[in-house]
Amino acid sequence: MNIILIRHTPAAVEQGICYGRTDVPLHASFVSDREAVRAQLPARPWRVVTSPSTRCRQLAESLGAAALIDERLLELNFGHWELRRWEDIPRKELDTWGDDFVSKAPPGGESFLELAVRAEHFIADCAKLFHDETVLVITHAGIIRALLAPRLGLTLKQAFSIPVDFGGLYPLVKKAGAAFV
Repeated sequence: MNIILIRHTPAAVEQGICYGRTDVPLHASFVSDREAVRAQLPARPWRVVTSPSTRCRQLAESLGAAALIDERLLELNFGHWELRRWEDIPRKELDTWGDDFVSKAPPGGESFLELAVRAEHFIADCAKLFHDETVLVITHAGIIRALLAPRLGLTLKQAFSIPVDFGGLYPLVKKAGAAFV
């Protein structure tokens, strides 16, 4: 099985706004952004699985294949911080979370570890369902980093050192002889 993680194209959100789980629309540049993604795709056949977020679903649907929707591919839930300006979030809250974002959650949200666990469960299920197929997974930067980090020998705390571009494709490579999980 080949898994290619694809980050959604840019969203129409003002810079400096905290958004994760919130469903936000795609930027007006979507048509050209979509074409840039399409140009990088491997030859068919492939399956498409997507986060239910509009910014992922719209890209998935534009690829011309039926897309399966999986809630486990949603971005990190920033809870009470969603749609607030980062600069308006109390410094003490940010510092507390930043000291251990892997296991601490923003108020009313989820930790990065919780996100990583659900992402790994998704990959385990893909391995069972799509044995010898190529699967395009349209998702978010948090999910991509959480899945790539351990496969690159990084800890979850180091995951944010992995650059993940809008519209970028990231093959999920397994080590020889090992399962994806």
